[in-house]
Amino acid sequence: MIKVLTYGTFDLLHHGHIRLLERSRSLGDHLTVAVSTDQFNLGKGKICAYTYEERVHILRAIRYVDNVIPETDWEQKIDDVKNHDIDIFVIGDDWEGEFDFLKDYCKVLYLPRTPDISTTQVKEMLSNK
Repeated sequence: MIKVLTYGTFDLLHHGHIRLLERSRSLGDHLTVAVSTDQFNLGKGKICAYTYEERVHILRAIRYVDNVIPETDWEQKIDDVKNHDIDIFVIGDDWEGEFDFLKDYCKVLYLPRTPDISTTQVKEMLSNK
């Protein structure tokens, strides 16, 4: 079984998120998604429209997602890879090179982002209406 792991906030879910999850899951047999907790997001200066629990509920309902775990800090990634027997770490190419340190533990892939969509763009569009 090939296990894949990705991370994100997944607030205001959009087709770019779904494409990331679909492409990530297509790389293996099992997809674990680490979702940033509200506390962790506050530390990054992010305020979400949906709570952590709501975002987890949404992700668990998506057929590509097999497991959801909390992301509580920047340093947990190596432990997550080890504890969940991850073979492939996947993240958007806007993070290119940032997670190369995981290559000692698993394969690291930076997938191209879906063009013309981001949560920031959705929030900006909604605030201009």
